[in-house]
Amino acid sequence: MIYGMGIDLADIGRVWDLTVRKPEFTAKFLTPREQTELAKFKGMHAAEFVAGRWSAKEAYSKALGTGIGRELSFLDLELINDATGRPVFTKHPFAGRAHVSITHTDKLVMTEVILEQV
Repeated sequence: MIYGMGIDLADIGRVWDLTVRKPEFTAKFLTPREQTELAKFKGMHAAEFVAGRWSAKEAYSKALGTGIGRELSFLDLELINDATGRPVFTKHPFAGRAHVSITHTDKLVMTEVILEQV
Protein backbone atom coordinates (compact mmCIF):
# COMPACT_ATOMS: atom_id res chain seq x y z
CA MET A 1 0.00 0.00 0.00
CA ILE A 2 1.25 3.49 -0.81
CA TYR A 3 2.10 5.49 2.31
CA GLY A 4 3.09 8.70 0.58
CA MET A 5 4.23 10.27 -2.64
CA GLY A 6 6.43 13.33 -3.15
CA ILE A 7 7.75 15.20 -6.14
CA ASP A 8 10.34 17.93 -6.53
CA LEU A 9 11.63 20.15 -9.30
CA ALA A 10 15.01 21.87 -8.98
CA ASP A 11 17.16 24.14 -11.10
CA ILE A 12 20.40 22.25 -11.80
CA GLY A 13 22.46 25.40 -12.23
CA ARG A 14 21.23 26.93 -8.97
CA VAL A 15 22.09 23.85 -6.90
CA TRP A 16 25.44 23.40 -8.65
CA ASP A 17 26.35 27.09 -8.24
CA LEU A 18 25.76 26.83 -4.50
CA THR A 19 27.92 23.71 -4.37
CA VAL A 20 30.78 25.40 -6.24
CA ARG A 21 30.62 28.66 -4.27
CA LYS A 22 30.36 26.90 -0.89
CA PRO A 23 32.14 23.52 -1.01
CA GLU A 24 31.20 22.87 2.64
CA PHE A 25 27.55 22.86 1.51
CA THR A 26 28.02 19.46 -0.13
CA ALA A 27 28.83 17.80 3.21
CA LYS A 28 25.54 19.13 4.60
CA PHE A 29 23.38 17.21 2.15
CA LEU A 30 25.50 14.40 0.66
CA THR A 31 26.61 11.44 2.78
CA PRO A 32 30.29 10.43 2.57
CA ARG A 33 29.34 7.58 0.23
CA GLU A 34 27.41 9.96 -2.03
CA GLN A 35 30.39 12.32 -2.04
CA THR A 36 32.57 9.42 -3.21
CA GLU A 37 30.10 8.78 -6.03
CA LEU A 38 30.10 12.48 -6.95
CA ALA A 39 33.90 12.40 -7.32
CA LYS A 40 33.46 10.02 -10.29
CA PHE A 41 31.64 12.70 -12.31
CA LYS A 42 32.85 15.86 -14.03
CA GLY A 43 31.15 18.92 -15.52
CA MET A 44 27.46 18.66 -16.33
CA HIS A 45 27.25 15.07 -15.07
CA ALA A 46 28.45 16.21 -11.63
CA ALA A 47 25.91 19.04 -11.62
CA GLU A 48 23.10 16.63 -12.58
CA PHE A 49 24.19 14.18 -9.86
CA VAL A 50 24.21 16.85 -7.14
CA ALA A 51 20.90 18.41 -8.18
CA GLY A 52 19.32 14.97 -8.55
CA ARG A 53 20.31 13.94 -5.03
CA TRP A 54 19.10 17.26 -3.62
CA SER A 55 15.76 16.97 -5.41
CA ALA A 56 15.25 13.28 -4.55
CA LYS A 57 15.82 13.98 -0.86
CA GLU A 58 13.34 16.87 -1.01
CA ALA A 59 10.79 14.58 -2.71
CA TYR A 60 11.38 11.88 -0.06
CA SER A 61 10.71 14.39 2.72
CA LYS A 62 7.43 15.34 1.07
CA ALA A 63 6.40 11.69 0.68
CA LEU A 64 7.17 11.12 4.35
CA GLY A 65 5.19 14.23 5.25
CA THR A 66 7.85 15.91 7.36
CA GLY A 67 9.85 18.10 5.00
CA ILE A 68 13.54 18.59 5.67
CA GLY A 69 14.04 19.97 9.17
CA ARG A 70 13.80 18.84 12.75
CA GLU A 71 12.49 15.32 12.06
CA LEU A 72 14.45 14.50 8.90
CA SER A 73 17.81 15.75 7.66
CA PHE A 74 19.42 15.37 4.25
CA LEU A 75 22.04 13.10 5.85
CA ASP A 76 19.34 10.70 7.08
CA LEU A 77 18.91 9.78 3.41
CA GLU A 78 21.42 8.12 1.11
CA LEU A 79 20.89 7.50 -2.59
CA ILE A 80 23.40 5.34 -4.50
CA ASN A 81 23.17 3.98 -8.03
CA ASP A 82 22.94 0.19 -8.27
CA ALA A 83 24.95 -1.90 -10.75
CA THR A 84 22.59 -0.96 -13.59
CA GLY A 85 22.79 2.78 -12.81
CA ARG A 86 19.37 2.99 -11.17
CA PRO A 87 19.24 5.27 -8.11
CA VAL A 88 18.29 3.42 -4.92
CA PHE A 89 17.76 4.69 -1.37
CA THR A 90 20.34 2.73 0.62
CA LYS A 91 19.57 4.61 3.83
CA HIS A 92 16.25 6.12 4.90
CA PRO A 93 14.07 6.10 8.04
CA PHE A 94 10.83 4.74 6.56
CA ALA A 95 10.23 1.09 7.47
CA GLY A 96 8.88 0.16 4.03
CA ARG A 97 10.20 0.51 0.50
CA ALA A 98 11.28 3.81 -1.05
CA HIS A 99 10.93 4.02 -4.84
CA VAL A 100 12.63 6.90 -6.67
CA SER A 101 12.72 8.22 -10.20
CA ILE A 102 15.01 11.02 -11.39
CA THR A 103 14.85 12.76 -14.76
CA HIS A 104 16.31 15.97 -16.09
CA THR A 105 16.55 18.38 -18.95
CA ASP A 106 19.61 20.54 -19.50
CA LYS A 107 18.36 22.99 -16.84
CA LEU A 108 15.93 21.19 -14.53
CA VAL A 109 15.80 17.98 -12.54
CA MET A 110 12.50 16.38 -11.52
CA THR A 111 12.18 13.59 -8.99
CA GLU A 112 9.40 11.46 -7.66
CA VAL A 113 9.48 9.30 -4.53
CA ILE A 114 6.85 6.76 -3.53
CA LEU A 115 6.94 5.24 -0.05
CA GLU A 116 5.34 1.82 0.10
CA GLN A 117 4.28 -0.02 3.23
CA VAL A 118 5.09 -3.72 3.08
